[in-house]
Amino acid sequence: MTAAAQAATTAPHTLTTAAGTGTGGILLWVVLPYLALAVFVLGHVWRYRYDKFGWTTRSSQLYENRLLRIGSPLFHFGVLVVLLGHIGGLVVPKSWTEAAGIGEDAYHATAVALGTVAGVCTLGGLAILVYRRRTVGPVFSATTRNDKAMYASLTATIVLGLAATVAANLVGGGYDYRETISVWFRSIFSLRPDPDRMTGAPILFQLHAISAMLLFAAWPFTRLVHMLTAPVGYLTRPYIVYRSRDTRLGARAPRRGWERIG
Repeated sequence: MTAAAQAATTAPHTLTTAAGTGTGGILLWVVLPYLALAVFVLGHVWRYRYDKFGWTTRSSQLYENRLLRIGSPLFHFGVLVVLLGHIGGLVVPKSWTEAAGIGEDAYHATAVALGTVAGVCTLGGLAILVYRRRTVGPVFSATTRNDKAMYASLTATIVLGLAATVAANLVGGGYDYRETISVWFRSIFSLRPDPDRMTGAPILFQLHAISAMLLFAAWPFTRLVHMLTAPVGYLTRPYIVYRSRDTRLGARAPRRGWERIG
């Protein structure tokens, strides 16, 4: 990395929030992460213990299948790639990838390219699913307020993530989040929180992180819980076939005079 790039990484970004390392910074980058993590874990325990029958996707495939066949795979594929990318970028230290022979330029180019494609797929799939929910009568009738809040939070998190990527790499000349955001993320789980790493990050990255924490806090109380219990066999099982009930009941035709009426 060049000296200019190092300076750009370590120095506070020009577009940052007003919250520094004071009370606002502590609340956003220390208290909120632990609060969201506690609600995420304990909320799932509570939901599984007291609402097992509600632990479901509440599938609406029976109401409409054409748009679902397009939007659902597109969304889930994008989410899977985005999740793997976040794990690689936030959990794996920069020194490890450099020790493996992966240079910063190669890593950055790959991460931006795959992240942008995955983000567009996720947002496109989500847009199709939301359009389907809004325009298909039976599906809209089955949509609860909880679902609407979940879709709004999910959309905000994805849009902010894409906006941060585009703004930092196509407009701002690049931003090495592994020197700041990744270090802060790992410090939360090592129980040595370092809020200073986040206070100098671009505002879009900060908003993306805040929206993600709020989403994870709400996660246990939405239909998103199905992600934690989907069996691996779902990847290889055949499609569920929905068909109408046969008008003819029984293996033999009814005798004359005993035909079904209606």
